[in-house]
Amino acid sequence: MRLSVACLAIALSGVCQTALAAGGSAAPAAAASAAAEGSAAVPARKGFQDPMERLRERLAQKLSGGKVDGSDPGLVRVVNRGGGTGPATPAAGTSAPSGSAQRERRADTHASGEVPRWDYQGPGGPAHWGQLKPEFATCTSGKRQSPIDIRDGIKVQLDPVQFDYRASAFRVIDNGYTVQVDVEAGNSITVLGRRYELVQFHFHRPSEERVDGRQFALVTHLVHRAEDGRLAVVAVLLEPGRAHPIVQAVWNNLPLDRSEDVAARTSLDLNALLPEDRSYFTYMGSLTTPPCTEGVLWMVMRQPVPVSPEQIGIFARLYPMNARPIQQASGRLIKESD
Repeated sequence: MRLSVACLAIALSGVCQTALAAGGSAAPAAAASAAAEGSAAVPARKGFQDPMERLRERLAQKLSGGKVDGSDPGLVRVVNRGGGTGPATPAAGTSAPSGSAQRERRADTHASGEVPRWDYQGPGGPAHWGQLKPEFATCTSGKRQSPIDIRDGIKVQLDPVQFDYRASAFRVIDNGYTVQVDVEAGNSITVLGRRYELVQFHFHRPSEERVDGRQFALVTHLVHRAEDGRLAVVAVLLEPGRAHPIVQAVWNNLPLDRSEDVAARTSLDLNALLPEDRSYFTYMGSLTTPPCTEGVLWMVMRQPVPVSPEQIGIFARLYPMNARPIQQASGRLIKESD
């Protein structure tokens, strides 16, 4: 049966015709193979080539000019015409590679062409975001990226941010990168004459932005969008202190499974999340996660808001670190409330 399979594979070469006529005998096949090469068959002696080995060699020659790998008579190694060596494949009648060998080949995930998921460390970490997908290129090539270390701002009379927040229904989502809260429509801010609707807010640990080099325990980013698609983010810095009711209401509704959302049975009034002092820093930057879209108006509230160590610890259990490193300010103008 092994000879018949090999013969079918190289029937066009004519090597097996004699073997089939003789009822499948290996010796006539060897003689025909030798005749095709211009030499006579010889009896078994030193240097005599096994008929099946000869058939394997002829099969390899038909497959792009290959040859039998002498290191293992059970393998046929196919040599590509371009000069590269392809993977060794089992010859007829031999077993597949061991499980350990297969695991070794699977160990290099990049060889399979798999693209890492963006993350905060490892192959998908911030240093590699720009190479993961074409649409993430701005993460590397952008010139006005966030977050930044806010320092050397010029003090001017900034127009106050007009917060139009009200008690609203909300849903909590653990999206695999942070805890995100989606709030029903009707919450907005107005700044520089433009109205932005609140879309969602989420948390980072530690704070992504710094102020004069100081980093905070947490930060919450309230993301707003205008009718023309422009984005504005209000950042509220969080530091250890007393428990905060808004943060606790979010934690109370954390989903048990990631990528699922929980509709809270209570409402949130985000005015309570804002500091008493509404002065702020402002600059033009980007989203702090892929695709790192630029043209985002940032307003970082100057006064931190307290949250309890226990509340910080709850988020830390879910996300010990989900902050993008500081980006170059690149000469950007930073304004600060006078």
